[in-house]
Amino acid sequence: MQEKINQDIKAAMLGKDVLRTSVLRSIKSAFTYAKTAPGADPSAELSDEQIITIIAKEAKKRQESADGFMQGGRTESAETELAEKAILEEYLPTKLGEDEIKALVEAAVSALPEITPQAMGQVIGQVKAKAGPSADGGQIAALVKERLSR
Repeated sequence: MQEKINQDIKAAMLGKDVLRTSVLRSIKSAFTYAKTAPGADPSAELSDEQIITIIAKEAKKRQESADGFMQGGRTESAETELAEKAILEEYLPTKLGEDEIKALVEAAVSALPEITPQAMGQVIGQVKAKAGPSADGGQIAALVKERLSR
């Protein structure tokens, strides 16, 4: 995955795509930061799963920034953030649909000995573990809350 991103950086530079080059370089920087974080082994290569997690976090940051810009009335800045997010999403696995997430939630809830609202955190954790970065945490939480309130 890292090699693909490096190749895409070169292609974006040759194509003079400033936005794509900037976004891909920021991803590469995030990888370097993850490797040099306290407790990390700087000589170890990042796994594809770690790379996807980093890219998902970066995409989420872009979405949060865009939301903030929209609230502040700065639509041009929001559009830039959303364009960057779109580039990042090209490297992420396809998102699970609502029905697929509901199926995961139902499976996690059916495994519970007792269905109570207090089990929300446990169910969310199980669903997130199965879905990985291909599901939005906020959407998972909303669906779990809806299911446990029945």
